Amino acid sequence: MAEIIQRDGTWAFDGGTVRIVPGRGKGIHPLRQELGECVVPLRALAGIAFEPDRKGGRLRLRLRDGACPVLRAADGRLKDSADPYQLTVEKDQSGVAEYFVDEVRSALLIEQVPSGPVDGFLLPGPAVPVAGGGGDGTASFDGEIIRLAWNWKAKEVKSSGGPVAFPVSEVTGVHWLPAIGLENGHLRFVRGKDPAPAPAAEFDPYSLDLWGLSKKEYTAVLVAAAVLVRLPDPAEAGTDAEAAVDGSRAKIAPPPADDHDVLLRRLRELGELRQAGILTDDEFTAAKQAVLKRL
Repeated sequence: MAEIIQRDGTWAFDGGTVRIVPGRGKGIHPLRQELGECVVPLRALAGIAFEPDRKGGRLRLRLRDGACPVLRAADGRLKDSADPYQLTVEKDQSGVAEYFVDEVRSALLIEQVPSGPVDGFLLPGPAVPVAGGGGDGTASFDGEIIRLAWNWKAKEVKSSGGPVAFPVSEVTGVHWLPAIGLENGHLRFVRGKDPAPAPAAEFDPYSLDLWGLSKKEYTAVLVAAAVLVRLPDPAEAGTDAEAAVDGSRAKIAPPPADDHDVLLRRLRELGELRQAGILTDDEFTAAKQAVLKRL
């Protein structure tokens, strides 16, 4: 088992999963604190890297495209400090970080995990109930009902109508955009198969208007991710099989079935890796036994 413990958080790898526990210090981004512990299966990983610098460096997990609902909802717009799959490494722990990378890379190699995109989520997403947002209100989701509550900053068209609640079964899409520069962001819920063009978020009763005045606003993406895995349309959710998660029905891609020819080919590949010196005798033996058990 490989483990690295930092002020920024703790990562542990047991050969099959990377367990990520964020730190709880003052400098930890609210999104990571609210998301909490993540367990990332090996088959969801596309790679891992340690990027050293004069202060220490940074560990980065690279997930396969489509595996994580939080990353899908964020669509590449997360800042480094908010990314749950990055860990700031102190200077005296660089060696531990490099060892951690070697262990994960070896496991990816032995298991021949592909790095390409997946058809369905391999992580369950944020636990429900979940809440987040800012700007002119707060969004919450309990696994079935989405609720939007307004604060004093909301436009009258929103506040006069009071809080909004609607079932996730009515939602056909969800979109999160953080505030960028002078442009406001939003958390928008799309309802109906052929919705009319939505008004600006500040006037839309099914949207939060995000101003970017606080890091806390980034937690709105967790609501978006939790809704995304429960969308009734599989094409929108990007999923194709159901599994129970936190008492709800989240859609998770099933593991590929074992194929006799595939396993035999893997045994040959492992032998070639040992002959090339990439795998030690112990690593080869352990990997071979794992494959033989599946045969």
